[in-house]
Amino acid sequence: MKLHFDSSQQYQLDAIKAVTDLFEGQPLPSGDFETSLSYGSLAYSENGFGNKLLLNNEQIWENTRIIQQRNEINNAAGTFQGMHFSVEMETGTGKTYVYLRTIYELSKLYGFKKFVIVVPSVAIREGVFKNLQITSDHFQNLYDKTPVNFTVYDSKAVPALRGFASANTIQILVINIDAFAKDENIINKPNDRLSGKKPIEFLQSCNPIVIVDEPQNMEGGIRKKAIDNLNPLCTLRYSATHKNAYNLLYSLNPVKAYNLGLVKQIEVDSVLSENSMNQAFIELESIHSTKTKITAKIKIDCNTEKGAVKKSVTIKVGDDIYDHSNQREMYKNGFIVTGIDPGNNTIELGNNLVLSVGESQGGMHDELMRYMIKKTVEEHLQKEKRFKGRGIKVLSLFFIDRVKNYREYDEQGNMIKGKFAEWFEEIYQEEIKKAGIENTITHPVSEVHNGYFSQDSKGRIKDTGGETIADDDTYKLIMQEKEKLLDAKTPLRFIFSHSALREGWDNPNVFQICTLNETRSTIRKRQEIGRGLRLPVNQDGERIFDKTINRLTVIANESYDDFAKALQKEIEEECDVIFTGIRDKNKKQKVTLRKGFEMDPKFLQIWERIKFRSRYSVNYNTSKLIESASEAVKDKLRMPEITKPAIRSVRKEILLTDDGVAGGKILGESLDRTYSLEFELPDILSYIQNKTELTRATILEILKKSNRLPEFFVNPQSFMDNIVAVIKAELYKLMIDGIRYEKIGTTVYEMSLFDTDFEIYYNKDNFKVSDPGKTIYENIIPLDSGVENTFAGDCESNIHVEFYFKLPSGFKINTPIGTYNPDWAVVFENEKKVYFIVETKSAGQELLNSEQMKIKCGTAYFKGLEGVSYIRASSVSELL
Repeated sequence: MKLHFDSSQQYQLDAIKAVTDLFEGQPLPSGDFETSLSYGSLAYSENGFGNKLLLNNEQIWENTRIIQQRNEINNAAGTFQGMHFSVEMETGTGKTYVYLRTIYELSKLYGFKKFVIVVPSVAIREGVFKNLQITSDHFQNLYDKTPVNFTVYDSKAVPALRGFASANTIQILVINIDAFAKDENIINKPNDRLSGKKPIEFLQSCNPIVIVDEPQNMEGGIRKKAIDNLNPLCTLRYSATHKNAYNLLYSLNPVKAYNLGLVKQIEVDSVLSENSMNQAFIELESIHSTKTKITAKIKIDCNTEKGAVKKSVTIKVGDDIYDHSNQREMYKNGFIVTGIDPGNNTIELGNNLVLSVGESQGGMHDELMRYMIKKTVEEHLQKEKRFKGRGIKVLSLFFIDRVKNYREYDEQGNMIKGKFAEWFEEIYQEEIKKAGIENTITHPVSEVHNGYFSQDSKGRIKDTGGETIADDDTYKLIMQEKEKLLDAKTPLRFIFSHSALREGWDNPNVFQICTLNETRSTIRKRQEIGRGLRLPVNQDGERIFDKTINRLTVIANESYDDFAKALQKEIEEECDVIFTGIRDKNKKQKVTLRKGFEMDPKFLQIWERIKFRSRYSVNYNTSKLIESASEAVKDKLRMPEITKPAIRSVRKEILLTDDGVAGGKILGESLDRTYSLEFELPDILSYIQNKTELTRATILEILKKSNRLPEFFVNPQSFMDNIVAVIKAELYKLMIDGIRYEKIGTTVYEMSLFDTDFEIYYNKDNFKVSDPGKTIYENIIPLDSGVENTFAGDCESNIHVEFYFKLPSGFKINTPIGTYNPDWAVVFENEKKVYFIVETKSAGQELLNSEQMKIKCGTAYFKGLEGVSYIRASSVSELL
């Protein structure tokens, strides 16, 4: 296969023109190189030919401003930032193609010949060199076979730099920043084979145009100094995530690229466990060491008022995780912390369990990863089926952080399958039959998957950091096999690679990405999806622009909301994109209280009535509770049937809009309950007693009468949490039916509840005050809903409302189900003066049980205060 390139993509032409127009006014050579060595864009020195700029800084700055205005660069700096120029292009939109073609254009228009491409890593270096190779014929056809020489710097062949300097044709050198950033680098030392000169002198004499690929990775002092030491005519900086966008000339950010269809659309398949709190889950998040103490942060399942939830807690040696979990049965034996090792980033427990940072146990970990492989294979085969006849090969990419999970070695040193490889083969053979395409993909299962991993000196594959010498060959192999992987005749379709090698992957036909990390993934979302954003190609090497085909599916072990939130945050941080919704949310407003309101007789006439604190007492019948609670538990509408722990997958599209990263429609959903898990049965009576404070005898009666006890053995934790929720609801109903409030002597709510001035985030429901004399606010009333905003407007305009204000958040009434903060205090005058406490709910709004119960408590509370009426309303007219 040979990849084809479209030379007429307007956005790429715009990015190229943004750079070439910088030198508008630069004269061309008046003759050939031999007769005009000191004129135009070429200069000659004892080392050879070099670039020559005849424009001054003022002319370049004027050109820069014209380009920025044309390209609507709104955040451009007001001053010239030196001969450094930035181009922002989203991953997958052809950044490398753009700067390589820019080289040809700069030579054609102005005669510049010497170019150095500086890269931050081996992976990117190999990618650039591969692009030089595969675009060579394309550019030769476009530019009348202009002589070009491109090479990768090799410290063992430094005399080649003499050739770079002496040639009068286009010269392109690709070099890793680490090859020349230090004084001890070979390129910076005198060399006998170069007549005692330093190799770098040959580059410096050329006054090269330096192209910096991913400059955000080269912002440190040493690296910046090294680039300046190349004596560049200018630096052209290309990235999707600039840290400093000096003299920004062109911007194609993620939102623009996504909405123009220049990259694949994204969908997230969120794979999470459900109701799986029956095992002793523990995850080591981090270890902290100081001169005086060593602690670790772990995530565990904790008992709370709302049932078992995952929480992060800090532990030290000697701590019992059972206590930290609020006495969860599964942590009762063997979970005392016996050691914390900051050197190896591990903790050890009394049951001999050793965990490294990022590792976890329990919580259906293996089951989740197996299901993620299943969803990846399933999605892959569906696309194979849909694309049949379109000549598009589908690739899926798995990133893993432990090679042994895919390939292991037996005692004899023979390579054997790890658990991922075994799971994959089992799943693939099942799914290809379901998809009905076993006759389309006829290759043996062992040939459709393989791994790209670095090797040690003995040829054994190993875990890697991504920047070692051993990784160099792996990156080369990935790049060398780029076209081979795209060929439908090549069986390989499912690729396993170490997550540290992610930078090396940019194959356009990756349609699924799945990260199967034993430890917590540190891959940023944009980096993860960036491996599959490029538009795919068919078997003729032509790009596909069909949006129904161009969809990347990310199989993720996190909720869609978490994924979208993280992606949006990264786009904001890395691309300087300010989403409209975010801009509004971050806009703060100052709320000012009217000076002297606390002495206003209109305020005091209602405040003096409602300022008294009260306590409540309750009375209920135990027999009634047993009867009502057991009936409620019986009712499967109130307490649904308890199901086994399961894994749910929800696939949803991602939309990038000016308002932010938003969710589109749900594209698919599945649930798997086929798992058989072993767990110890907890003490159900003690658990429910701790949550409800009822006697064991009462609880036992409720359980027996409900006839639901067998479901406890299906999923103990889920059963207990559901039972507790139902019993509490019935208990609270009975308690609130009999609730009574009485004043606590002379104890009152303090005036300090009313902040003097404070700031709030912008909210469209906040009410702008026009008549401060009717309220305590000078300018804005902070509100949470449209109903409240309408009510505030009614109060301000209605002649019968003498005074009104929103009760401060600290005005809380104690109830059996938590505290309650009523909405409004209103002084209403018609035929007589009435003092209202108003709870604003829209007409016909269906209230949650908890809201209904709190309103009941509010009614009981204000009944005990003289001359105050409590009402639920949505408009002032209802107060009549």
